[in-house]
Amino acid sequence: MAHSAVSERVRIADPTRDSAAAPRSGDDSRELWLKAFLTVRTETERRAAHLSPEDQVVQSMPDASPTKWHRAHVTWFFEQFLLRPFAQDYKPFDERFAYLFNSYYVAAGPRQARPLRGLITRPGAAEVTDYRAHVDAAVTTLIRSARDFEALVPIVEIGLHHEQQHQELLLTDILHAFSFNETHPAYDADWQWPRGEDGKAIAGAALAGVHTIGHGGDGFCFDNEQPAHQILLRPVRLARALVTNGEWLEFMAEGGYTKPTIWLSDGWATVEAQRWDAPGYWRNIEGAWFAMTLGGLRPVDPALPVCHISYYEADAFARWAGKDLPTEAEWEVAAASGALDDAFGIVWQWTRSAYAPYPGYKAPPGAIGEYNGKFMINQMVLRGSSLATPAGHSRPTYRNFFYPAARWQFSGLRLAEYQH
Repeated sequence: MAHSAVSERVRIADPTRDSAAAPRSGDDSRELWLKAFLTVRTETERRAAHLSPEDQVVQSMPDASPTKWHRAHVTWFFEQFLLRPFAQDYKPFDERFAYLFNSYYVAAGPRQARPLRGLITRPGAAEVTDYRAHVDAAVTTLIRSARDFEALVPIVEIGLHHEQQHQELLLTDILHAFSFNETHPAYDADWQWPRGEDGKAIAGAALAGVHTIGHGGDGFCFDNEQPAHQILLRPVRLARALVTNGEWLEFMAEGGYTKPTIWLSDGWATVEAQRWDAPGYWRNIEGAWFAMTLGGLRPVDPALPVCHISYYEADAFARWAGKDLPTEAEWEVAAASGALDDAFGIVWQWTRSAYAPYPGYKAPPGAIGEYNGKFMINQMVLRGSSLATPAGHSRPTYRNFFYPAARWQFSGLRLAEYQH
């Protein structure tokens, strides 16, 4: 829920033209912030526009949420943390929505249990559209009229980045739901994989020594990216290229899913329990491998990066290849130095780092402090971004995190090799 060399403010980018920049809070920038707000809100609706009302209510597993819920939850976020405290004349669209669309903010009140979000058939998708319009109008008025506008900027800013996170989840969650439909529906029939770097670079620049990681600039970051701190790297070389489907097919052909010796114990137990024999969404049809994508069911392209793999699978592949997964610090230093191809915009990349607080980390006060800190246990860090990540949302210090068995995200890997 997403760096050390990046100090400028992260762009809140226009989905069709990657040029809109989030303004700096010290500027006379109400209209620029309003433009940023409306740009992000429009992108959510653009993504949802491919889906029918029936599509928007489905919840395919407890870890996923309905599209309609995502649209309403990010709207509740602005209502709860911006409008209620700062807009004196604001009248909530429906007081009951706070229960339905709060996620995990215990301090903000009771909420619908996460596994039961698919039971929220009402309000319907059209009423959620009305809810969004109601809040958008109120936020527009507040941005233009607030006397102490500078006090609003941090809440507007985190709200925009929060909505961008849910824009990505909107795509990952609907793809998971569609994967159970034997008609193989396409989210967007014209969707294509983004093209990364050509060629197959084996290794990038060697890294070693003392480096600073974490966000230390003045621009936006989430609390889990701070504080910036120094780390010591032993000599290591990260692959410039991501692991491909072709390489994964070799792993499978050599019995990768049948060799317990290359798997962590929990990973092997998951392989047996879930009967994994290929990445998520892959299926063998008459001897040929196909994968469910946002464009529907398509043949597996050996040249594309492997996607929808768990940490357990990434770790097993690294062992099979005689390499390692990089730590998140190694990945960040390499990405900040420009040593990685396809670092962003293709697949999230598993690291072998557990999701834990940086030295000196303190969660912010209040309900906003529940955003990241309380999840710093039993999960693994992924770095980079994916094809589902909104433009302008990624940065080298961004720390994504999921449980090690998760593979409905657009997750892949690159390898590391330690120098002797």
